[in-house]
Amino acid sequence: MTPPAEPNGQFEAVLTYLRESRGFDFTGYKRTSLARRVRRRMSQVGVEDFGEYIDLLQVDSEEFGALFTTILINVTSFLRDRETWDYLRSDIVPTILAERGPDDPVRIWSAGCASGQEAYSLAMVFADALGAERFRQRVKIYATDVDDEALNQARHAAYSGAELDNLAEDQIRQYFEQHGNKYVFRKDLRRSVIFGRNDLVQDAPISRIDLLACRNTLMYFNAETQAKVLGRFHFALAPRGVLFLGKAEMLLSHSRIFDPVDFKRRFFRKTPGNPTGLGNLVSHAYAHRHSEVGGLDELREHAFSTSPVAQVVVTGEDIVALVNQHAEVVFGLSARDVGRPLRDLEIAYRPVELRSYVEQARVERRALRIKEVEWQRLPGDSAWFEIHVNPLVSNDNGLLGVSIVFHDVSAARKLLDELEHTNRQLESAYEELQSTNEELETTNEELQSTVEELETTNEELQSTNEELETMNEELQSTNDELQTINDTLRERSAELNDVNDFLESIMTSVRYGVIVVDQEMRILVWNRGAEDLWGLRRDEASSEHLLNLDIGLPVADLRTSVRNAMSDASFEEVLLLDAVNRRGRKTKVRVIVSALHGPNGANTEGAILTMEPAGDSG
Repeated sequence: MTPPAEPNGQFEAVLTYLRESRGFDFTGYKRTSLARRVRRRMSQVGVEDFGEYIDLLQVDSEEFGALFTTILINVTSFLRDRETWDYLRSDIVPTILAERGPDDPVRIWSAGCASGQEAYSLAMVFADALGAERFRQRVKIYATDVDDEALNQARHAAYSGAELDNLAEDQIRQYFEQHGNKYVFRKDLRRSVIFGRNDLVQDAPISRIDLLACRNTLMYFNAETQAKVLGRFHFALAPRGVLFLGKAEMLLSHSRIFDPVDFKRRFFRKTPGNPTGLGNLVSHAYAHRHSEVGGLDELREHAFSTSPVAQVVVTGEDIVALVNQHAEVVFGLSARDVGRPLRDLEIAYRPVELRSYVEQARVERRALRIKEVEWQRLPGDSAWFEIHVNPLVSNDNGLLGVSIVFHDVSAARKLLDELEHTNRQLESAYEELQSTNEELETTNEELQSTVEELETTNEELQSTNEELETMNEELQSTNDELQTINDTLRERSAELNDVNDFLESIMTSVRYGVIVVDQEMRILVWNRGAEDLWGLRRDEASSEHLLNLDIGLPVADLRTSVRNAMSDASFEEVLLLDAVNRRGRKTKVRVIVSALHGPNGANTEGAILTMEPAGDSG
């Protein structure tokens, strides 16, 4: 038996209590479906009266969560309505990207995102279109909902295999990582999806959105609330931004602010201008009162001249007709410039080439806007302008001239740059915070595991400590042995030094010149006798090639004998050569060339040249 309907006042009291106690405003929802869902929850807890249910809510705080879950009914899935998503992928996304520069950011809003499947579906579509790297650099997806529990689930980005039924196997492999029985969305792409709470009826909308997806959410609101939400969507969308609705949402009564792109699939594009339609009313009122005001010509002249915005007016023949005071100050114009062709003035070329825009406005009979024009008047002093070029058309559609208005937007540009910089910092900080939160959860699990490992390691360290004590004793013994070896090495080194000193004494004491070369004829030994003969110091001759020496000895004549000595261990030859000693006097030198034996006495490692004067040659 159906329970009797409670008075509307009692049901409205439930909605008022929810708004005042928990901040959830359901007064804009359709009453029929809303009351049906509340009654469903009441029947589950055995309450038949709205007043009694308010009493239950006051004493049982957990009942709020169950009620909100029943009211909100978060029904969603990946790529829900496959045909619609295919059209988004093939037509809408390429158009959005083509209308923006290759480095321009793309901002997406998934309103009423529930547990996140729609937001991650949008991420996959745009990642397919841009590639993962460009997606991370350009795309930001803002996913919002009023259900905190659903948002928490969305932030984890973990779904069961059944929840991925709509996705192909290659999509699952490309965008998800399996952890146990859950599939987690890729972390590098997950950072571009930002979740947050937003009540479409009460909270401010996110701005400058290129694609706004709000599917099967508006149908729960009444007509008045729908109009309010759609007005906020119109404000949120960037020029030519796209609105993506669900199948159950027709958007028939709001066609004046949105044009259909594909009505069947529920894609709409934002229309320019004021959605309220007040512009025509103001124009009509102005026309009605126009005839009641006198002295308009003089008033217009003074208003034009003292306008705080720089303005120049040219005739249809491109002759400067009017220049106001602000234009004279900013661009250095004067009354003498009136009557001159525009092309003869510097303003025609700086801060921007104006003539082409003036000609376009004249031919097309439409207003043009030139944005973000920078003018560097002095080094380090830049001004930014937004220039409006408007054709002046008479009542019979004849061209009277063209008005050029220079709006100085330097302050706004600076504020916009600062705002964008701040927004980037905030987005970066939010992403880092979100990433840090996820990393902390992972770190907590790792710490639990680390504690167990540390306990095991502590036992191993105790055992290792005992081994180290034993090793320390062995090292001490080894250290003593090394000390003995070092003492022996020092003794051997001293002996070697004595031998070297002895050999050096022998070579110094020999009165003949002695040169020792290796197999490559590089000089290894050059004694004192050689220095006295040829005036070349040992450090100058050492490591030099014998045949490259520039001394009084004809070294070229020694080449054959030295080569023979290197190849024959028993070779020995005496040569008598004409030479010039270090004093520049000609002399004869007896040179004995013999082999330098190796340690075994059989091999040769070079040659030995012994030289002594044999008397003056002149």
